[in-house]
Amino acid sequence: MKKVFYTIITACLFIVAGTTAKAQCNAEQYTNSCIPKLASGFNFLKSYKIDGQGGSKTKVEYSYVFTKGTQYMINVCATGESTDGIIVSLFDSNRNQVASSKFNGQFLSAIAYPCNTTGIYYIQYTFDNSAQFCGGSALGFKR
Repeated sequence: MKKVFYTIITACLFIVAGTTAKAQCNAEQYTNSCIPKLASGFNFLKSYKIDGQGGSKTKVEYSYVFTKGTQYMINVCATGESTDGIIVSLFDSNRNQVASSKFNGQFLSAIAYPCNTTGIYYIQYTFDNSAQFCGGSALGFKR
């Protein structure tokens, strides 16, 4: 009986010792901070959580129906004032890229897109040398 007990205790110790704790992504705090950062005149539509699961996910993607004649803004919030290497790219319904927050090697915190065709658009977040792989985003519109 003692052998079984010690075997179970030893196995549990190995399991606990082999487990590494990963920092949890609190993307909601970033989405909440992104909403008031939409440019003047833009109305808030939706927020998006960007959780790269510590680097195990290379992209996070959402879709939204954009309407012709409407201008949209998508911003990115992460640690501090930077975007922490999070890039937002916008694709039309044919998966053609129409906008990106990485321009000439610079990471922009927001992109604006004047929609000329109603349809489903794909909002894709990727990571370029990100430290946290965690952030938030807000989508806004104006007519």
